[in-house]
This record gives sequence, structure tokens and C-alpha cells, in this order.
Amino acid sequence: MNFYSKDTKTALEAQRLAQFIAFGPVVFQVAKVLRDSGILKAIEDSGTKGLTIEEVIEKVQLSRYGVRILLESGLGIGLVVINDNRYTITKTGYFLLHDALTKVNMDFVHDVCYKGLFALDKSIESGKPEGLKELGNWPTIYEGLSQLPPHIQKSWFAFDHYFSDGAFPAVLKHVYKDGIKNILDIGGNTGKWTIASTGYSPDIKVTIMDLPGQLNMAKAKMEQLGLTDRVSFIQANILDENQQFPKGFDAIWMSQFLDCFSEEEITSILKRCYEALDENGFVFILEAFWDTQRFETAAFCLQQTSVYFTALANGNSQMYDSRVFIPCVEAAGFEIVEQTDGIGLSHTLLKCRKKR
Repeated sequence: MNFYSKDTKTALEAQRLAQFIAFGPVVFQVAKVLRDSGILKAIEDSGTKGLTIEEVIEKVQLSRYGVRILLESGLGIGLVVINDNRYTITKTGYFLLHDALTKVNMDFVHDVCYKGLFALDKSIESGKPEGLKELGNWPTIYEGLSQLPPHIQKSWFAFDHYFSDGAFPAVLKHVYKDGIKNILDIGGNTGKWTIASTGYSPDIKVTIMDLPGQLNMAKAKMEQLGLTDRVSFIQANILDENQQFPKGFDAIWMSQFLDCFSEEEITSILKRCYEALDENGFVFILEAFWDTQRFETAAFCLQQTSVYFTALANGNSQMYDSRVFIPCVEAAGFEIVEQTDGIGLSHTLLKCRKKR
């Protein structure tokens, strides 16, 4: 991956991108309204024939002024084109309507991040999630996940699960190939990995270790699925360095978890993993590193997601460059015995054991 070593844009292309950035909030809101109002869908449904502005107005029941403003902006954004006064949808407009990744990202940015991002400068200065006050009065977003308004919670979990849902089926065989039966899932959230694991083999038992709000959601799900005889729960604040991790597990699993912490906190967590495991135990870390991506679009999405962590999540974590992350693993006393890139949409699996 070497997407960022050269500036390949012409002066005119660079100037256009600069203006696109300057009007970024406008572009985002117009695109979302064009999507949510049904304007883009109506135009798409018209096929190559397209729609006049009068026909669009008739289909969406909005004012001429409103439709005109949105469509003219949509032309500049690149969502529609116009020929003989008839609008047709572009490839970008199609992706805005139908690409699952685009929908998840747009809803997450709008519902979770948008207002809080206004405090990004203050978050950079303080190292705290200054924008989080737009959602609630918690030290980090994780204490408040179970208390978020339903539509915001829905967008947060849809974003979080979209990536893990694609990775879990592919990674199960890597984790359980060595006969691991008893695993500690740190930061298990709502229990997605636990459900996948128990479905993979009837012999696997999982213990979820997380904050009380997340544990309550996971417990409810396990009860619903009849898995309470194979799943245990430990309530813990992982940031408390006095919180020791339980022993007796074949392996410790952390998925999209350590990106929620600073480098120092990652090392602290992994040192406690080291103390909890015997010499034959493994730590499995599933993360999305922007520098290991096959496509520049994936790297871009991860880089921009980091800003959410800064302004809203906790103020000091990110979607990491693996060259920053891996030294934290090594500082905790582990060596990486396997690194598997290209899992699901964007993930890397690190299989770690104590240095020998």
C-alpha cells in the first residue's frame, strides 16, 4: 500500500478538491436530503429518460424552490446530470442510494458525529472528546452506548457491526484451528463474536468482559438465543489498571476494541492479558489498519473514522497505522506469530503469544 507518496492532481483538480472541502458540510447535507427525500430514487427509477424538474416535484411533493436548489447543488456534487432539461442519475448517485458501506457511513456521520465534530479543534487541544456533550454527559461514548437515543444507537451499532459481520465468518477458522475451546472476549459489546463462536462449534465456551451497559445488552441477547449455559459475563472497566484479567482461558479475543484506546492504554491492556495467559495461550486481535488496505477508499474511510474517536469517542484513540499499533503489542511482551490481512472488508488478524 502506497497511496499517499505522490501528489498526482493537476492545479485545476487540486483547486476543485479544495472547494469541495470548503463546502464539505453543504455537500454532505444536500446529498443526504436528496437521498432521504426520494428525489434521487425518483430520478433513478426514470431510467435513461430522466425527469424534468416538474416531474420531480410531482413525485416528491416538495416546493419548486426546494427541488431546484437541491438539484442544482446535486449537479455540482456529481450526483445527477442534466440534458434537455431532464435529470438522470450518475454512478455516484447510484452508490449513494445502494452501496451499503456508503449508507452506513453517512448515517453514522449524520446521527452520531456531525454536531460533535464542531468541537474537533478543542478535542485536539485537550485530548478529550469535547464533542460528546452533544450526545450526553459521559467521560467517553462507551459508558453511554446503552443510553443513546434509539436512532443514534441504531446508526452507531450498524456502523460497528457492518465491518465485523463481514470479518467474523472468515476469521473463525483461524482462531479455532488449534483446538481452542475456552475464550475470553474482552470488549464483547453486544455479543456478536460470542454468537459466531458458539455457532461455529458446540464445544466452545465464551466469557464476555465489558462495561455494565454492554453486558446487559449481551445478556439479553444470549438469553434470547438460549446460550446462557455456554456464555459467562464479567463486568469490568478495562481502563482501570488495577482491574486484573481472569486466568484459565485458552485464548483472549479482542475485536475492534483496542482501537478505542491510546497507545499507552493498549500496552497496559495487553500487559494484563500477558499476566492472565499461560505459556501456551494466545491473544487474537482483530483490527482494521489503514496502512494494510488493498484499496485507497478503504484507507480513506478508516483515516476519517479516526476523527470520530478524537471528537466524540474518547479523545485519544484512532483507527491505527499498523506500524504504530504493533510496537504496543511487542511492548507488552508478545510476539506476532501470524498476521493475516484482507479479512472481510478491511481487517487484519494478529495472533500473538508470549515472546520466547
